[in-house]
Amino acid sequence: MNQRSNPVLEGVLADLTAEGDALEALVAGLDEAGWRTATPAEGWDIATTIAHLAWTDEAAIIAGTDKEAWDEGVLRAFEDPEGFVDTAAAEGAAQPGADILTWWKNGRPALATMLREYPEGQKLPWFGPPMSPASMATARFMETWAHALDIHEAVEVTYQPTDRIRHVAHLGVRTRNFSFGVHELAAPTEEFRIDLVAPSGEVWSYGPEDAAQTLTGSAYHFCLLVTQRANRRDLDLVANGADVDRWLDIAQAFAGPSGKGR
Repeated sequence: MNQRSNPVLEGVLADLTAEGDALEALVAGLDEAGWRTATPAEGWDIATTIAHLAWTDEAAIIAGTDKEAWDEGVLRAFEDPEGFVDTAAAEGAAQPGADILTWWKNGRPALATMLREYPEGQKLPWFGPPMSPASMATARFMETWAHALDIHEAVEVTYQPTDRIRHVAHLGVRTRNFSFGVHELAAPTEEFRIDLVAPSGEVWSYGPEDAAQTLTGSAYHFCLLVTQRANRRDLDLVANGADVDRWLDIAQAFAGPSGKGR
């Protein structure tokens, strides 16, 4: 049995496709000089960014289809745990921009097909904890969205958020304890009440209504925070409680070491 009847997965994949299509439209007309435009991510240009998305999609496909190739990739990652992602992005970016775009375009539907066909109840191996197909799709959405913000800034086009960012917000909430662990801090023992205003005006709420510590603000700003695309001082997030306040200083919805932030 596979995942084709999973409505949660299908919802995430539909939004991942839409977000990817929007980013593709943004870069499709770039000339070679445009592909080499620097982004706010230190050392990465647009070519590096799209190559990274293509490489990660490809890695996910391998994780779900080819155990031998996946194991070889993990061994290479162990040899350079801090730099293997940057190395892969730089190697991919050495191609002409048009070839990078084709690589990414071909991988996107292949990833969706693999996730739909993955055996029900099984998790995909990954560089961090194994993930269900829906969780992998959510992670791919988060990363596509975050890097799209970098590219919008690079080409000086204002990004217009949609309610598709609910996947990033959900992931940001779920990774609260992970964020503390990355910084070798004990996670709070109590849940927070989190109320975020979506781009549509809907309120997305998480946690018990009577929680002693709370977080309120824009869902878009929360997503910027947990993907480290903005400095906390520039956001409208309001923390009530020492643990929530600490969380906002260290929050990250992505695996791996914490970055320098913005």
